[in-house]
Amino acid sequence: MVERVEIGDPAMLTATEVAAHIADGALSAEAVTKACLDRIEALEPTVRAWAHCDPKFALMQAKDADRRRAQGRPLGPLHGVPVGLKDIIDARGMPTENGTPLDSGNRPLKDATLTQRLRDAGAIILGKTVTSELAYFHPGPTTNPHDPSRTPGGSSSGSAAAVAAGMVPFAVGTQTNGSVIRPASFCGVVGYKPSFGTVPRTGVLKAAPSLDQVGFFARSIEDAALAATVMGADGEDQDCRFNAGPLLETVMSKPPVTPDIAMVHTPFSERLEPETKAGFAEIIDLLGEHGTETALPEVFGRGAGWLATIMASEMTRNLGHYLEEDPDQISDAFKALMDQGNSISAVDYLAARDMQPVLLESLEPLFERFDAIITPAAPGEAPADLSTTGDPIFCTLWSLCGLPAVTLPLLSGPNGMPVGVQLVGAYGQDAQLLRTARWLLAQCQSDEGETT
Repeated sequence: MVERVEIGDPAMLTATEVAAHIADGALSAEAVTKACLDRIEALEPTVRAWAHCDPKFALMQAKDADRRRAQGRPLGPLHGVPVGLKDIIDARGMPTENGTPLDSGNRPLKDATLTQRLRDAGAIILGKTVTSELAYFHPGPTTNPHDPSRTPGGSSSGSAAAVAAGMVPFAVGTQTNGSVIRPASFCGVVGYKPSFGTVPRTGVLKAAPSLDQVGFFARSIEDAALAATVMGADGEDQDCRFNAGPLLETVMSKPPVTPDIAMVHTPFSERLEPETKAGFAEIIDLLGEHGTETALPEVFGRGAGWLATIMASEMTRNLGHYLEEDPDQISDAFKALMDQGNSISAVDYLAARDMQPVLLESLEPLFERFDAIITPAAPGEAPADLSTTGDPIFCTLWSLCGLPAVTLPLLSGPNGMPVGVQLVGAYGQDAQLLRTARWLLAQCQSDEGETT
């Protein structure tokens, strides 16, 4: 007799758990999808995480997934798992409106490559999550699930909030500066931004291609690794050349030796809130001899300016047509970005681009000595201000260098809001980074258990 597994609310399972339960017949894709839709119906009036969600279409996909399993056909690693896509990522049958009324009703005829990869892996595209306007700073309507008066971050606001609210097991976002790591920190979920060039961006809004990266929001490190594993080069995105390989197998393994972690003080550390600083001091104490504090050279202080130059120049080139189309429907923040981009000379832009490999190379000695860098994901908890998406400064250097980063919901702020801890790895060493992050999470949870 097979022992019955107590599953609980399917909407609160991790993606890895959902896939396993569906594969062994303990759950149906329809039941999981229905549970997620029930959460959306109950919480969406406050959280407002979704730009588009069609329950009938979602359930149709789920029923088709269940039929496939019943017929004994091959199942992908994400079979029956609902996912949300940031509304700058194309999905056939759904609008892609990019957070602007100027794209209202826009319906692409084909999937983005990453969308097709998710479908091929068996995932159910639940809908499109809210993005800030054109993936920049002007926020959409989404609120923080932990406190609706606070920002969820941005620009991947809806994806982070949807996962945090239990509306979907995992979601996809993008990051040009801090748009995955920061909202993951504010909403208290795992955020993973792979090494630059890991996930193809074909069919994703082109903002600043030298910086744009696709990332994931999830409830566990394993889920983030699982999502990234089904990606890879598509031959169309010329920057997508790195294959992360069998991430999940490595992530689930025990580190061969105890990881050594560098707590890096950046030139922007004065922006850190006192409670966050105290939380990091506790983590470095917990690490003991395996945690070392160090500071980056002063040249890294110029990194924010270089990223701003690249971002403004490329976004102006790629998205300036929106301002020309109808300036009355464009925010002041985006207009200011366009003004900034138009004022940047080719010499300054190229000089900023030249510094990307220089900074990356200068970090190599650090990664030869340490398994990962630990650094804040944000200055502190989510600001109680829905007109802002928060400060991305603690993500800037790592986005500029294209390094893999993951944030873990390990700390809390003075108002009980989540605060993320960011780990950064060497380029291309995503599996080692996620394994180290999983180890750190276990250490912190073990220490918490001993002290409570």
